[in-house]
Amino acid sequence: MSDLQSIKKRIQSIGDTRKITNAMYLISSAKMRKAKADLDRTRPYFEAMRTEIKRIFRSGELPENRYLYPLDERIKVKSTYACLLITGDKGLAGSYNYNVIKKAEELYRDDCELKWYVVGEYGRQLLTQRGIPIEKSFLYTAQNPTMRRAREICNILLEGYINGEFGKIYVVYTDMAGMDDVARCTRLIPFHRSQFDFTSSEKPVTTPFEYVPSPEKVLDSIMPGYISGFIYSALVDSFCSEQHARMVAMKAANDSAEELISKLTVQYNRLRQAAITQEITEIAAGARARGHEEE
Repeated sequence: MSDLQSIKKRIQSIGDTRKITNAMYLISSAKMRKAKADLDRTRPYFEAMRTEIKRIFRSGELPENRYLYPLDERIKVKSTYACLLITGDKGLAGSYNYNVIKKAEELYRDDCELKWYVVGEYGRQLLTQRGIPIEKSFLYTAQNPTMRRAREICNILLEGYINGEFGKIYVVYTDMAGMDDVARCTRLIPFHRSQFDFTSSEKPVTTPFEYVPSPEKVLDSIMPGYISGFIYSALVDSFCSEQHARMVAMKAANDSAEELISKLTVQYNRLRQAAITQEITEIAAGARARGHEEE
């Protein structure tokens, strides 16, 4: 009887856990849909900005610019880099945090210095545990990416870049490519001119564009907004990837719970049937013994 009670309690405990994992699955699904909808509403604006940048390049030979690689690529860029690391605030998301941390470790080189800028409690704790200094930790939650926060991050990074504190800015985040979560390490700036090359499907320029006061000034004005858009996109993509990874993990947990409950139920029914059979056998044996005594 004690085995029956322990199995019954275990089935109930697993059922309670399954309710929690199922609720987490539904919450992550709702959060992911909302974040993707917000990103889809803002994406056209930044695509339009990218188109304008491409038009500047198509207007003629663009001279040196602080946001672009030098025309002479043999010129050595300062070997101090900044890295914006985007992780989650908590676990229970499969390998989401592990993959992005592993991708960030690829930036380590003997000939360069890294300055870390971190979004997400998981990344903060990991770097702290490893004794890696953090230049700036953005203490707001990774669970609520907004354009305002993306601009704040952009302003801090650009200030250090323009002041010459570092020569390159990298963003390590997770991109939700289709239904796959891919950790990426992307060089944010300086841009390479090839990133804004126009394709053969675009119409050729017959009348040169005129920019006032100059293409360089217009580019300097557009680039901060474009970089803010990229950072916002990385924040939202990372958030969506985290929710997707948590959905997958919670679905796996639900499936495992269902399978375990099914096995325990079968085991419970077998033990219960054996106990009933034993009771019937004992009653029948007792009845026969009493009958023999009466004879």
